[in-house]
Amino acid sequence: MSKFTVACLLAVTAAVSLTACAKEQPEPVTDAPAAENMPAMAAESMPSDMPAMPESHPAPTEPSDDVDLSGIEKAEGGKTIAEIYAEKDQLAGQEIVVRGKVVKTNAGIMGKNWLHVRDGSGAEGSNNLTVTTPFVLPNVGDTVVVTGPLELDKDFGMGYQYDLIVEDAQVVVE
Repeated sequence: MSKFTVACLLAVTAAVSLTACAKEQPEPVTDAPAAENMPAMAAESMPSDMPAMPESHPAPTEPSDDVDLSGIEKAEGGKTIAEIYAEKDQLAGQEIVVRGKVVKTNAGIMGKNWLHVRDGSGAEGSNNLTVTTPFVLPNVGDTVVVTGPLELDKDFGMGYQYDLIVEDAQVVVE
């Protein structure tokens, strides 16, 4: 098959695809918000033999307040979470070590496992450290030692914005 023939076939395929996209869509229901109509509209327009789309990852939840944070000792050569917040400008880009308990986990978001760690130090807004790791995700309630570079003002988009985050950390469950 010549390059010209392949190019013609690709052009025809693209034209057919664009024509299919231009088909008239049903009018949205105007007496309810559009977001509420989307699942019904999408389901109606899907062929019956098409497999269901996988659900997106679960919406982020608040960290658990049920985890006992008493008795957590500072890691050898490490910092408390309150110290990390207080010294964040000096620690930016440097490897930090912190011991705490996992209060929240999310697996496989953007190809990483996410956890939130607290050690009982710090006030509201400066008592939670977000950590990503490509390794095994610990369980909520596990005591962990986190080692990794501290990053400031990280914005991944889509609502994932963090004042402080430790990315691609090594996480050791004790």
